[in-house]
Amino acid sequence: MTRIIADISVSLDGFVTGPDPGPDNGLGTGGEALHTWAFSDDPDERRILHEATARSGAVILGRHLFDVVDGPHGWDDKVGYGAAEVGKPAFVVVTSSPPESVRLTGLDWTFVTTGLPDAVTAACEHAEAASAAGGKDLDVVLMGGGATIRSALDAGLVDVLSLHLAPVVLGAGTPLFTGGAPRTLVQRSVTVTSTATHLTYDVL
Repeated sequence: MTRIIADISVSLDGFVTGPDPGPDNGLGTGGEALHTWAFSDDPDERRILHEATARSGAVILGRHLFDVVDGPHGWDDKVGYGAAEVGKPAFVVVTSSPPESVRLTGLDWTFVTTGLPDAVTAACEHAEAASAAGGKDLDVVLMGGGATIRSALDAGLVDVLSLHLAPVVLGAGTPLFTGGAPRTLVQRSVTVTSTATHLTYDVL
């Protein structure tokens, strides 16, 4: 069965970006420290990154995050989801209207304008097709941003929450949690490395 996995890096004070994020400053001021682990040579962090991207049959992101990764300072062949790690999964973007053009034309983009539940359904269809083609079970990964993951948790759409807790206090930025419906979590794994603490929870 396809799982929905929310996977995101977060600061000790609960922010997934620093202050003033935007297309030209994707992670906000100081927010690059959140992803230090993803560029580390630590063998545990290389394994965590590989396992996370290798299980991805489809990836969901919100429109603000899409505008960052598809912007002029966004992803390229060396920086991007699963760069140098895995093949390119399908990407599903939750948006009120599709963009007029896409810079990253080498990726499979689907734009869903009818809400997050429909985006999850579309992503599951992509993941199931990729699973059938590859002969192994693949998941849907919610990579963000924070508002998209919050909405998915509040709607009960998330099966697994994977947090990469960075040893940084940002003071402001985009919060991961701002209230909403209570959720019960069951801790499944903890891996401590030099640049982050990697936490995995089942969401009940």
